[in-house]
Amino acid sequence: MLEHGGGLRVAAEQYGIPLSDWLDLSTGINPQGWPVTPVPGTVWQRLPEADDGLEAAAAAYYGAESLLPVAGSQAAIQALPRLRAPGRVGVLSPSYAEHAHAWRRAGHQVELLSADRLDTAIAQLDTLVLVHPNNPTGVRFPVDALLDWRARLAARGGWLVVDEAFMDATPEGSVAHHVGLPGLIVLRSLGKFFGLAGARVGFVLAEAGLLEQLREQLGPWTVTGPSRWVATRALSDCAWQAAMRADLHRAGNRLTELLRRQGLPAAGGTGLFQWTPLPDAEFWQDALARRGILVRRFTDPPALRFGLPGGEPAWRRLELALAGVRAERLR
Repeated sequence: MLEHGGGLRVAAEQYGIPLSDWLDLSTGINPQGWPVTPVPGTVWQRLPEADDGLEAAAAAYYGAESLLPVAGSQAAIQALPRLRAPGRVGVLSPSYAEHAHAWRRAGHQVELLSADRLDTAIAQLDTLVLVHPNNPTGVRFPVDALLDWRARLAARGGWLVVDEAFMDATPEGSVAHHVGLPGLIVLRSLGKFFGLAGARVGFVLAEAGLLEQLREQLGPWTVTGPSRWVATRALSDCAWQAAMRADLHRAGNRLTELLRRQGLPAAGGTGLFQWTPLPDAEFWQDALARRGILVRRFTDPPALRFGLPGGEPAWRRLELALAGVRAERLR
């Protein structure tokens, strides 16, 4: 199993700080997520049904008719590599590590590529996998460039897989409404922007034939009935979505400014997280954890990823902790 953010119970035991006393900034999940209302009891008593409105709500939200609900995008990340014969797969790096891991496990030859190498690498690849905007660096690519890469790959039967887990705050950068073009596969999730990570709801957007193959591999009832009920309403709540996009734009800028005031190089990110390359990232992660603040550390290159605090007390707590760690570092 690869390491991910959100290991709060492990951190609480390691540092001897009660679970309730932590500020968890390690995941990039919206701390002000969609307000879930009580799920009717009848939803728990029935098997999930495909005609409950979820697919229609998702099609309207993403602007794509050809989609398949899955148990979080992780389910698709693990399954998609098994739908192709082993080949050459380029994966943007650094990025969400599960992509490269899944393709390797399925027997593919994986090459980790920096952003500036992607265009020239296309000619040697069968599949290119991107997280867009990238997690953890926030790197983005013009839509025209993505569509060009898709066309070059598809000309020889290849795929462009675009994981848009963090795209909801900036939908103008999405390629979802181009789905249907050969070789284009888009992954979406309700875990980050909507703050519904526990519901485990994601979508694969792709050509109908590929979705049918994926459906056969995953089997029936990939998403629970209660999760489908919640997701349908979240995807249909246009007023909440518009307000949240504006809120996240302000919060992302605020987090960038806060980090820079404390001497940390906020070098990229999204409305939900900021990426800070730091040679002494391990020291900063440990020092913050000793203060009950959990952040995600990366080793290649050494860096930290900061998710958003929630309310004002959390923002103040983060700033005071960063100031304390900075003073500790300078002693």
